[in-house]
Amino acid sequence: MSDVRLPPLTRDWDRALADLREHGLCLVADALPSDMLGRARDALYRAVEDDACAGRRSAGFTLDRDAGNRRVWNLLNRDPLFAALAEHPLALHLVQATLGWPALLSNISGNIVGPGATAGVLHADQVFVPQPWPKRPQGLNVAWCIDDFTRDNGATEVLPGSHLLARNPRGDDDVRDLVPIEAPAGTALIFESRLWHRTGANTSRDAWRAAVFPFYTTPTYRTQENWFLSLAPEVVDAASDTLLTLLAYKTEHFGLVYGESPR
Repeated sequence: MSDVRLPPLTRDWDRALADLREHGLCLVADALPSDMLGRARDALYRAVEDDACAGRRSAGFTLDRDAGNRRVWNLLNRDPLFAALAEHPLALHLVQATLGWPALLSNISGNIVGPGATAGVLHADQVFVPQPWPKRPQGLNVAWCIDDFTRDNGATEVLPGSHLLARNPRGDDDVRDLVPIEAPAGTALIFESRLWHRTGANTSRDAWRAAVFPFYTTPTYRTQENWFLSLAPEVVDAASDTLLTLLAYKTEHFGLVYGESPR
């Protein structure tokens, strides 16, 4: 693709929305204050240790080529901080502007790339939508940069403008135009579900790269995470009305109980 370039970091949410529509992604600087960022980092890396102790699978999933890329699932059960990220005002602003409301939180997971990890599989998150794709995106990914994203430590690589192709990448597609997202910790990388992207290779000696990925979709599709089976009761009890809507526990759009919306 010609003229491949990233939109600049911005703090203007309207500018971010315009970038999202033009490039398929946007970058919002200083989206997380330092205290919230520190809590998120501690909680995510603690969750990795908890999974190791519990013997839960954390590597070898479809989009990863080796065990250097670690996945942490069902973050809502891990720490209340992740619920705050799922309904962060910036995320909800862009979700509502892009997908409409109500929307679903399809999944919220962590991705930690360790030294020596190879690049992941190029893909678009809208793989669950039958082709030909609708004119509007059906999903939105809000990647919270928990560590600095650099060219060497496995920063997410994207192909700006690929959302306009409105199809999944194929094996013969040229990946030479992929651009790594280099951004400081606390940045929000938001990209729509048609954008081609992958986890970058971590060629560093000792640097780790972590991010939290809440993924939102229109109400048409089932969520990736089965919240009704996976969520701890105390998480549901503590959830706000907004989060309950995102989880499909509330609102008539997702199924009535005796003719009314639950709770």
